[in-house]
Amino acid sequence: MNSVHESMTRQGLVRPRTGRIIGGVCAGLARRFGIDPWIARLIFIATLLIIPGSQILIYPILWILMPSEQYAPTY
Repeated sequence: MNSVHESMTRQGLVRPRTGRIIGGVCAGLARRFGIDPWIARLIFIATLLIIPGSQILIYPILWILMPSEQYAPTY
């Protein structure tokens, strides 16, 4: 599992600590692809309405696989 987290971190796929609504998956994907998080959420909902099903499985899987953003402590 650590190698999956490391790979996703290298690719910029992390769940940010700020701006989360549920798990931060859409916010992380939006940050990675350079779009607004609300646009990513709207795309997710639109695809659910157009092609129902698989997104319900994909979101929790990405929630598990995408590491949470790490902050370095500030002194």
